[in-house]
Amino acid sequence: MIKPILKCILFVGVCAISITNSNAQNTSYWQQHVDYKMEIDMNVNNYQYDGTQELTYTNNSPDTLTQVFYHLFFNAFQPGSEMDVRSRTIPDPDPRVGDRISKLAPDEIGFMKVNSLSQDGKNTSYTVAGTILEVTLAQPILPGQKTTFNMDFTGQVPVQIRRSGRNNKEGVALSMTQWYPKLAEYDFEGWHADPYIGREFHGVWGDFDVKITIDADFTLGGTGYVQNGNKVGHGYQDKGASATPRTKRGKYTWHFVAPNVHDFTWAADPNYRHDTIIGENGVELHFLYKNNPEIIENWKKLQPKTAEILSYFNKHIGKYPYKQYSVIQGGDGGMEYAMCTLITGERSFGSLVGVTAHEFAHTWFQFLLATNEAKHEWMDEGFTSYISAKAMNEVMQQNRENPVSGSYSGYYRLVESGYEQSQSTHADRYNRNFAYGVAAYSKGAIFLSQLGYIIGEENLEKTIKKYFNDFAFKHPTPNDIKRTAEKVSGMQLDWYLTDWTQTTNTIDYAITEVVEDGNKTKVTLSRKGTMPMPIDLQVTTNKGETTYYVPLRMMRGEKPNTTNYTLLEDWPWTNPTYTFTIDVPMSKIKSMTIDSSTLMADINRENNDWRK
Repeated sequence: MIKPILKCILFVGVCAISITNSNAQNTSYWQQHVDYKMEIDMNVNNYQYDGTQELTYTNNSPDTLTQVFYHLFFNAFQPGSEMDVRSRTIPDPDPRVGDRISKLAPDEIGFMKVNSLSQDGKNTSYTVAGTILEVTLAQPILPGQKTTFNMDFTGQVPVQIRRSGRNNKEGVALSMTQWYPKLAEYDFEGWHADPYIGREFHGVWGDFDVKITIDADFTLGGTGYVQNGNKVGHGYQDKGASATPRTKRGKYTWHFVAPNVHDFTWAADPNYRHDTIIGENGVELHFLYKNNPEIIENWKKLQPKTAEILSYFNKHIGKYPYKQYSVIQGGDGGMEYAMCTLITGERSFGSLVGVTAHEFAHTWFQFLLATNEAKHEWMDEGFTSYISAKAMNEVMQQNRENPVSGSYSGYYRLVESGYEQSQSTHADRYNRNFAYGVAAYSKGAIFLSQLGYIIGEENLEKTIKKYFNDFAFKHPTPNDIKRTAEKVSGMQLDWYLTDWTQTTNTIDYAITEVVEDGNKTKVTLSRKGTMPMPIDLQVTTNKGETTYYVPLRMMRGEKPNTTNYTLLEDWPWTNPTYTFTIDVPMSKIKSMTIDSSTLMADINRENNDWRK
């Protein structure tokens, strides 16, 4: 067992973020705030824990609240739960779950039991409904008012691993994600008390102060900064340390503080190795992984690559605002959390870097730009897929002309399958996991990639950076990314947001006629799909290549002429065909191609080309 003594940078000075922002699309924007103080005592023999929670809630809304809701995520891991039933009735269940929840014994299930709950010293009335605690307040919370909830609770960590759980397939003892009673988000749309069925989630911004008491031979890693002193690395107390923090029955209490986050995660194992390197801007990058000789080399090689990935995201999105990030072996695949990720670690080196890049990117697209994943999962998974593919292309020197090409292939398969549903579908309501995955990850990534085709790559880069600067530490919506792109490009883009994300309309353009017209050539293009787009037509003659650019009329603008294109008249979306003339004899034209960049998601590229 390797027991390194590691310094921990303590950083609690992340600036508070104002609840208003002059750049927000809605000038009356507000968001709630919650501060958690929690203590738990973990029994690693029966995997149960007792906890206390003091939660201070600030109602920044204009509404008077008479009820609140908590998420009790671990209750999903019980026979007959909504997660269990959904997994057993969907045509293509997640293979990590299948029908296994239905077979869990009482000492294998997960649960979260609320033993008591008071508001400002007065008992509240509450009901448990699956994974949601429904609370009737002892007294209303007025606009601008704070209130304090005190709760005693008991939890049991499930055997079934779905993000969280105990003793995963790689031997990690505790993957503690979604482990505490978590207050549901309330925003301009109302309460978001979604049951935990297996998809995404939403949280309230705030500060976390967490004390975890566990057997002293466990090493911990996760969200926040360790407060126990310089002899403590992510929860490990070296035997030779001169000072010993509070202990309990041969246990050790780790104290973490996490400022301005909307979740708190930790993992623990008695056989973790723990390495630390310093990344850009002094950010401490922590790596906790099993002391398994077969994976150590890859995890060592992963570390400098993670630093490169951090630098890429800092440059292309915005500066990582915390002083620490941890990559932790655990869970059942890869899942993002505040200031850390849990990933399975017995992978090839390329896969290990890839999953780390994707989950690290989620820090920007969801944990800083905190969209409601249940309603807008494509903004979370899709934007992450886009930027992590770009990062991998550079960091791993993949040299792909279109790093997001795999997303296009996935989208085309979904369209062909007939199972596609609109991206406005709630994450839990897709008829198939396949349809959800492609809509969220692949079609979501194409949203940004194709946006670059529409407004120009330079404008796309500016849009992503402005989006981060304007909406970090907030809860942006689809309208916010659209309006940001409009402000950067000067175009009108409501048509794009509507058709791409709220319908299953497809793009299909064709070169349908090329005829000689004296010393010129007449070209007719056709819109065969329902979704309109601007068109780049590359024409190759015996003298070289020229791009003819056909703007979409309702864009009310054109992309920057960085490629020296020839600008043609606008194409009204109502017109199924568009004809124009090239001042070159047909005999001298070798070929024509609609969108040689392949960034436009045209579902039938066979009719995009014309050859002499």
